[in-house]
Amino acid sequence: MQLLDTHTPLLNTQSVTLHVTREQFDALCHDNPELRLELTATGELIVMPPVSLDSSGKNLDLATDVAIWNRQTRLGRVYDSSGGFTLPNGSLKSADVMWLQQSKVDALPPGVTFPEVVPDFVIELRSSQSDSLSKLQAKMLEYRDNGVRLGWLINPQQQQVEIYRIGRDVEILESPTNLSGEDVLSGFVLDLRSIFS
Repeated sequence: MQLLDTHTPLLNTQSVTLHVTREQFDALCHDNPELRLELTATGELIVMPPVSLDSSGKNLDLATDVAIWNRQTRLGRVYDSSGGFTLPNGSLKSADVMWLQQSKVDALPPGVTFPEVVPDFVIELRSSQSDSLSKLQAKMLEYRDNGVRLGWLINPQQQQVEIYRIGRDVEILESPTNLSGEDVLSGFVLDLRSIFS
């Protein structure tokens, strides 16, 4: 099922909202593996453009730092923005960095591309000033409301971090130099100096 011809622009000057079924979404991902896609709980297709090289490097740094901690502790598994997961509300998401505790990793069904699982921890990095902060905040609230225990929205443009925790108000930190993984990523501390530089 070829839903998009990637050589022909969809639109020149206006945006559209495209709704697809889960089956259409799965087929679209299969037929267009080069695209980065998400699906909202209401079936809205979200196409995510590539990020700048600077943001790509920062995303990799974040994932590497979490992966090094995880390799030392062996408490779970780290995933990057190429992986997708299905939340309890039916949306299919992909975070810049996500971590699952080992019991959830062990319970993942084999061969399922976008498993129904709630990450314990996520990071979203605002890639540029034009990256909609309100959309990222809505995504973080959706993560929290679906059971993600700890989430960080890192905003280098304003040197802010928003921390999302279940059952708590969002905490906003101004120009922090590091972040604690708290009781979710026990012992993990992220140095933010290279992200904010």
